[in-house]
Amino acid sequence: MPQEKISTEEICVKEKRIFDGKIMNVRCDEVRTPSGHIATREVVEHKPAVGMLVLTNRQSVLLVKQYRYAVHEETLEVCAGLIEPGEDPAQAAEREMQEELNVKAKKLHRIGEFYASPGFCTELFTLYLASELEESSLPQDEDENVSVYEINLRDIPAMIREGKIRDSKTFAALSWLMAKEGIAPE
Repeated sequence: MPQEKISTEEICVKEKRIFDGKIMNVRCDEVRTPSGHIATREVVEHKPAVGMLVLTNRQSVLLVKQYRYAVHEETLEVCAGLIEPGEDPAQAAEREMQEELNVKAKKLHRIGEFYASPGFCTELFTLYLASELEESSLPQDEDENVSVYEINLRDIPAMIREGKIRDSKTFAALSWLMAKEGIAPE
Protein backbone atom coordinates (compact mmCIF):
# COMPACT_ATOMS: atom_id res chain seq x y z
CA MET A 1 0.00 0.00 0.00
CA PRO A 2 1.56 3.36 -1.04
CA GLN A 3 2.28 5.83 1.72
CA GLU A 4 0.49 9.16 1.62
CA LYS A 5 2.87 11.98 0.81
CA ILE A 6 2.88 14.61 3.54
CA SER A 7 3.38 18.19 2.41
CA THR A 8 6.43 19.98 3.78
CA GLU A 9 5.72 23.21 1.91
CA GLU A 10 5.27 26.45 3.79
CA ILE A 11 2.66 28.86 2.39
CA CYS A 12 3.21 32.62 2.48
CA VAL A 13 0.30 34.42 4.12
CA LYS A 14 1.90 37.88 4.31
CA GLU A 15 4.92 39.39 2.55
CA LYS A 16 6.68 42.56 3.67
CA ARG A 17 9.39 44.12 1.48
CA ILE A 18 12.16 45.53 3.62
CA PHE A 19 14.81 46.62 1.12
CA ASP A 20 15.34 46.69 -2.65
CA GLY A 21 18.98 46.92 -3.71
CA LYS A 22 21.29 46.59 -6.68
CA ILE A 23 22.10 42.86 -6.32
CA MET A 24 19.64 41.76 -3.66
CA ASN A 25 16.30 42.48 -2.05
CA VAL A 26 15.18 41.61 1.47
CA ARG A 27 11.71 40.63 2.59
CA CYS A 28 10.13 39.31 5.76
CA ASP A 29 7.36 36.76 5.19
CA GLU A 30 4.83 35.23 7.52
CA VAL A 31 4.25 31.62 6.50
CA ARG A 32 1.90 28.86 7.51
CA THR A 33 3.88 25.71 8.28
CA PRO A 34 2.53 22.23 7.43
CA SER A 35 1.47 21.87 11.08
CA GLY A 36 -0.61 25.06 10.79
CA HIS A 37 1.63 27.34 12.85
CA ILE A 38 2.53 30.85 11.67
CA ALA A 39 6.26 31.50 11.45
CA THR A 40 8.49 34.32 10.21
CA ARG A 41 10.95 33.80 7.35
CA GLU A 42 13.53 36.43 6.45
CA VAL A 43 14.49 36.06 2.78
CA VAL A 44 17.31 37.58 0.78
CA GLU A 45 16.38 37.58 -2.92
CA HIS A 46 19.75 37.47 -4.65
CA LYS A 47 20.62 37.55 -8.34
CA PRO A 48 21.97 34.25 -9.75
CA ALA A 49 25.73 33.86 -10.05
CA VAL A 50 28.43 31.75 -11.67
CA GLY A 51 31.77 30.42 -10.50
CA MET A 52 34.60 28.90 -12.48
CA LEU A 53 37.06 26.29 -11.31
CA VAL A 54 39.87 27.25 -13.70
CA LEU A 55 42.47 24.55 -14.41
CA THR A 56 45.82 25.37 -15.93
CA ASN A 57 47.90 22.89 -17.92
CA ARG A 58 50.37 22.82 -14.98
CA GLN A 59 48.23 20.76 -12.55
CA SER A 60 47.05 23.90 -10.80
CA VAL A 61 43.98 26.10 -10.40
CA LEU A 62 43.63 29.87 -10.66
CA LEU A 63 41.98 31.54 -7.67
CA VAL A 64 41.40 35.19 -6.84
CA LYS A 65 42.07 36.95 -3.56
CA GLN A 66 39.94 39.92 -2.68
CA TYR A 67 38.86 41.86 0.35
CA ARG A 68 35.30 41.07 1.40
CA TYR A 69 33.84 43.91 3.43
CA ALA A 70 31.01 41.85 4.96
CA VAL A 71 33.49 39.56 6.76
CA HIS A 72 36.34 42.12 6.98
CA GLU A 73 38.98 39.85 5.51
CA GLU A 74 40.63 38.84 2.27
CA THR A 75 39.31 35.58 0.89
CA LEU A 76 40.75 33.16 -1.63
CA GLU A 77 38.01 32.22 -4.09
CA VAL A 78 37.21 30.70 -7.45
CA CYS A 79 36.57 33.33 -10.10
CA ALA A 80 32.89 34.28 -9.79
CA GLY A 81 30.28 36.90 -10.49
CA LEU A 82 26.68 37.77 -11.10
CA ILE A 83 24.79 36.84 -14.24
CA GLU A 84 23.89 40.09 -15.99
CA PRO A 85 20.47 40.66 -17.60
CA GLY A 86 20.34 38.95 -21.01
CA GLU A 87 23.29 36.63 -20.27
CA ASP A 88 23.09 32.90 -19.86
CA PRO A 89 25.37 31.37 -17.19
CA ALA A 90 28.03 30.26 -19.71
CA GLN A 91 28.29 33.79 -21.14
CA ALA A 92 28.63 35.21 -17.63
CA ALA A 93 31.37 32.65 -16.87
CA GLU A 94 33.32 33.67 -19.97
CA ARG A 95 33.00 37.38 -19.14
CA GLU A 96 34.01 36.97 -15.49
CA MET A 97 37.15 34.96 -16.37
CA GLN A 98 38.23 37.69 -18.78
CA GLU A 99 37.57 40.43 -16.19
CA GLU A 100 39.20 38.74 -13.20
CA LEU A 101 41.78 36.31 -14.61
CA ASN A 102 42.53 37.73 -18.07
CA VAL A 103 41.86 34.33 -19.65
CA LYS A 104 39.27 32.62 -21.79
CA ALA A 105 38.61 28.88 -21.72
CA LYS A 106 38.39 26.77 -24.86
CA LYS A 107 36.59 24.16 -22.73
CA LEU A 108 33.83 25.16 -20.33
CA HIS A 109 32.01 22.26 -18.66
CA ARG A 110 28.99 22.84 -16.42
CA ILE A 111 29.55 20.95 -13.14
CA GLY A 112 26.19 21.77 -11.56
CA GLU A 113 24.05 24.22 -9.63
CA PHE A 114 23.58 24.79 -5.91
CA TYR A 115 22.02 27.31 -3.56
CA ALA A 116 24.57 29.45 -1.72
CA SER A 117 22.62 29.37 1.56
CA PRO A 118 19.02 28.14 1.09
CA GLY A 119 18.03 28.76 4.71
CA PHE A 120 17.53 32.44 3.91
CA CYS A 121 18.86 33.25 0.41
CA THR A 122 17.59 32.56 -3.12
CA GLU A 123 21.01 32.85 -4.80
CA LEU A 124 21.40 30.02 -7.32
CA PHE A 125 25.00 29.39 -8.19
CA THR A 126 26.14 27.63 -11.40
CA LEU A 127 29.63 26.12 -11.22
CA TYR A 128 31.84 25.46 -14.26
CA LEU A 129 35.11 23.67 -14.90
CA ALA A 130 37.24 25.77 -17.27
CA SER A 131 40.33 24.47 -19.07
CA GLU A 132 42.50 24.96 -22.16
CA LEU A 133 43.11 28.61 -21.39
CA GLU A 134 44.16 31.42 -23.67
CA GLU A 135 44.87 35.06 -22.88
CA SER A 136 41.89 37.36 -23.22
CA SER A 137 40.93 40.31 -21.05
CA LEU A 138 38.14 42.71 -20.27
CA PRO A 139 38.30 45.60 -17.77
CA GLN A 140 37.55 44.68 -14.13
CA ASP A 141 34.41 46.12 -12.59
CA GLU A 142 35.20 49.50 -11.05
CA ASP A 143 34.51 48.25 -7.50
CA GLU A 144 36.69 45.12 -7.84
CA ASN A 145 40.28 44.72 -6.76
CA VAL A 146 41.37 41.12 -7.21
CA SER A 147 44.76 39.42 -7.28
CA VAL A 148 45.25 36.13 -9.13
CA TYR A 149 46.91 33.15 -7.41
CA GLU A 150 47.93 29.88 -9.01
CA ILE A 151 47.53 26.96 -6.58
CA ASN A 152 49.01 23.51 -7.19
CA LEU A 153 46.41 20.73 -6.94
CA ARG A 154 48.47 18.84 -4.35
CA ASP A 155 48.32 21.90 -2.01
CA ILE A 156 44.52 22.04 -1.92
CA PRO A 157 43.88 19.50 0.91
CA ALA A 158 46.22 21.33 3.31
CA MET A 159 44.70 24.70 2.41
CA ILE A 160 41.22 23.40 3.20
CA ARG A 161 42.37 21.72 6.42
CA GLU A 162 44.22 24.85 7.58
CA GLY A 163 41.18 27.08 6.99
CA LYS A 164 42.73 29.02 4.12
CA ILE A 165 39.61 28.32 2.03
CA ARG A 166 36.61 29.81 3.85
CA ASP A 167 34.38 30.77 0.93
CA SER A 168 31.61 28.19 0.45
CA LYS A 169 31.58 28.12 -3.37
CA THR A 170 35.35 27.67 -3.41
CA PHE A 171 35.22 24.99 -0.73
CA ALA A 172 32.57 23.14 -2.78
CA ALA A 173 34.46 23.55 -6.06
CA LEU A 174 37.81 22.41 -4.67
CA SER A 175 36.22 19.48 -2.82
CA TRP A 176 34.55 18.41 -6.08
CA LEU A 177 37.92 18.65 -7.85
CA MET A 178 39.67 16.60 -5.14
CA ALA A 179 37.04 13.87 -5.51
CA LYS A 180 37.29 13.96 -9.33
CA GLU A 181 41.10 13.80 -9.31
CA GLY A 182 41.31 11.25 -6.49
CA ILE A 183 43.20 13.64 -4.24
CA ALA A 184 42.83 12.34 -0.69
CA PRO A 185 42.36 14.79 2.16
CA GLU A 186 45.25 14.74 4.58
